[in-house]
Parts: sequence; C-alpha cells; structure tokens
Amino acid sequence: MIAEDPARQQEGIEDNPRGWYTYMVRCADHTLYTGITTDPARRTADHNQGPAGARYTRSRRPVKLVWAEEQPTRAAAARREYQVRRLPVAAKEALIAGGGIPL
Repeated sequence: MIAEDPARQQEGIEDNPRGWYTYMVRCADHTLYTGITTDPARRTADHNQGPAGARYTRSRRPVKLVWAEEQPTRAAAARREYQVRRLPVAAKEALIAGGGIPL
C-alpha cells in the first residue's frame, strides 16, 4: 500500500480515477440545481429516485442532467460549484447552451 502524500492531504486534494464533475440538473419546475459528483449519470438517477437525492430536488422531480464539467480534483469541483451557484440564471443558461463562462 502506498502512503498518501501529506502535502496533498493538507491541500484537500482527493484523486479519483474517474474524475470529479461539477454538474447542473434542470428540475421539473425549470429551476436549476448545481452539485459535484464522480458520476453525473448516477447522481442524476439518485436525484430522481429515493432519499439519496438532494432535498431541493425531491419535490421537483423529475430532473434532467443539462450540464457537466470535469475537474481534476474534488476541491476544484467544489470551487467551480461555488462559482456556478453564484451566477445569475441567464449566465447559467449560457453555460448550458455552450457559451461557457471563465473559470
């Protein structure tokens, strides 16, 4: 077993061979929910069934995955989630449409 690099632990970097994603789903009421995951398709399914989905999406089902962006680490995905959540709806829609926003 290889020991974890202490410097990487301090930085909060967690590697995942599948990668980390920041994603958005559109709820049935047309609102957008943003989160992070290692598997956007599975997470979307979680939002659509059972208690594993976010509280916000439970009463707004079904949800549909409309955008996902791969990030190198969990910390980077969380930072991007914070950036996207703070955007106005028009900017989120532009991001979904492919216009993108700067990191």
